[in-house]
Amino acid sequence: MRVFRFPRRLLLVGSVSAALLISSCTVIIEKKAQQLAHDFSSTILESDDPVTIEQGIPSYLLLLDVLVKNNPEQMALRQADASLTSAYAGSFVKDAIRNKNLNNKALHDAFIVLCQQDKRLCKPRELALDDLQLLLKSMTIKQIPVLYMTGSVWAGWIQANSDDWNAIADMPRVEALMKRVMELDEGYQQGAAHLYLGVLATVLTPALGGRPDVGKQHFERAITLSNGRNLMAKLYYAKNYARGVFDRDLHDRLLHEVLAADAHADDLTLSNIMAQQQAKELLQSADDYF
Repeated sequence: MRVFRFPRRLLLVGSVSAALLISSCTVIIEKKAQQLAHDFSSTILESDDPVTIEQGIPSYLLLLDVLVKNNPEQMALRQADASLTSAYAGSFVKDAIRNKNLNNKALHDAFIVLCQQDKRLCKPRELALDDLQLLLKSMTIKQIPVLYMTGSVWAGWIQANSDDWNAIADMPRVEALMKRVMELDEGYQQGAAHLYLGVLATVLTPALGGRPDVGKQHFERAITLSNGRNLMAKLYYAKNYARGVFDRDLHDRLLHEVLAADAHADDLTLSNIMAQQQAKELLQSADDYF
């Protein structure tokens, strides 16, 4: 079974920063704490040193686990734990068994948070797709962070279990979550839902249900919504679409644009640097691929 990768940005941590500022006795974050949380989140997202982030995140994961254990009713903590665990596993954990274990934990927490939003969504994997889509229609703009978090964590779980067709079968459900995010606010996190939808449409070949033309539209929209600053959108446009349709010119042009771009951008620096690292690898292997 072909192993595919979703865009793990390490930038599913907006809620993580807030969670780190919640003490075991405090359930209300005041304005100053919220500002500190935002600053902490921006520091991670705008870091240009992936190695430091990789080495530092396990400490925060341990802290979050303790906070969740002591405050199981606090969904902000659990949401943060799910987001960061998923992002860390997808970006840095190479061992397959450990990766699966971390993603299982993240998805468990994500589903608990989703259930808290609407009890009808407590077992989303067991819902018929039509029923899930209908329930998602009742979600409002205030619930975008939970919907996006659940979709991205679920996508990471599918990636970690991409040797299992039962996991692959969940892709339409992730797509339903991201489509609802897009419907409510397609500009959320600079068009991140479009990036996920582009990947979902192109991770499989057309013979297995892939839709390259749909993926192309989503990648281009993600690039537009980020004003070209989200280099991961261009990377996956090249990796999933251009390679999928064997368009060498588009592939090389996109990757050279990634490498030539200034990686430093608000809330995108870390993911952009990781995109540039992957772009070099894709260009080096292009002759063998094409």
